Amino acid sequence: MLGISLLGEAQDFHLSLYDAAPIFLNPAMTGLVDGKMRAHMHYRNQWNAVAFKPFTTGLASFDMPKGKWGFGGQISNMRAGFGNYNVFQLLGSAAYAIPLDKSAYHNLSLGLQAGFTEKRIEYQVFTFDNQYVTEGGGSFNKGISSNENFNRQAQFQEVVNFGALYYYGKQQSRINPFFGLSAFNLTTPKETFFGSSNQLPMRFYAHGGVRLNVSELFYLIPKLLIYNQKNIIQQTIAVDAGYYFKGEKFYALAGVIVRPNDASIFNVGIRKDNYIAKVGYDINISTLKNTSKTRGAFEISFTYLGKKGKTQEVKNCPRL
Repeated sequence: MLGISLLGEAQDFHLSLYDAAPIFLNPAMTGLVDGKMRAHMHYRNQWNAVAFKPFTTGLASFDMPKGKWGFGGQISNMRAGFGNYNVFQLLGSAAYAIPLDKSAYHNLSLGLQAGFTEKRIEYQVFTFDNQYVTEGGGSFNKGISSNENFNRQAQFQEVVNFGALYYYGKQQSRINPFFGLSAFNLTTPKETFFGSSNQLPMRFYAHGGVRLNVSELFYLIPKLLIYNQKNIIQQTIAVDAGYYFKGEKFYALAGVIVRPNDASIFNVGIRKDNYIAKVGYDINISTLKNTSKTRGAFEISFTYLGKKGKTQEVKNCPRL
């Protein structure tokens, strides 16, 4: 049993609707918005079918453009398991967009995030073998010392993240490609509740795609995300679609996302005026599917885009 723990693989929490929360995906996307500002909220609930307590993730972010600069911030909270393992994170984010041609259609954005993470666990709710008593048919007595040496119940870590994004932002173009790289946990902070020398490994994203404007009313966005953290490499293949209903003046949104050997995700949504709402559901296709009965997670996201003061052509990321 002790040897099995050496083979275990773990990773930072992540989202299926990953680019619905742009600052979470890449710091370089800070301020890349067609409007005065962007406010985003996100919620994920996972493993309701198999866990005593489901894993939950909540996220809120705000960002705004200021000339070639973008500024913003993000708050996130992840809670998992019986011991109420909790990860709270607060980040400030900034980005700078560099035009690569005179028309400013080809653009490179560089972004940086900094902040802190608090990780906490309520080890008092756990029971251990030496707390087991045989009286009354057998039970655990939490009044007996567990003899476990938890040095702390909470710890703080510094957070430094970096990102770069290229995008072709000509609004009238039939094809708008984009490609980004982002790196997280750059300082590899110490992570332990026991005083050991364990370091949090860096996490890397490579993401890209192309917006295909099939017609004035219909577009497709095939896209790819590759995720790496130490021994874990994960690929996500997806296609987003949007259709504009002229009479009602809104976009109907839909998408399919596949993480091979893990999950198939379907999402639908709507964009009306300055509001974007999406709902997604993960169908578990991993080796756990017989236990989970293919039930994985659901996500909801909501984005508000502040109106511009006057109409103008904005060279923004085609994803937005």
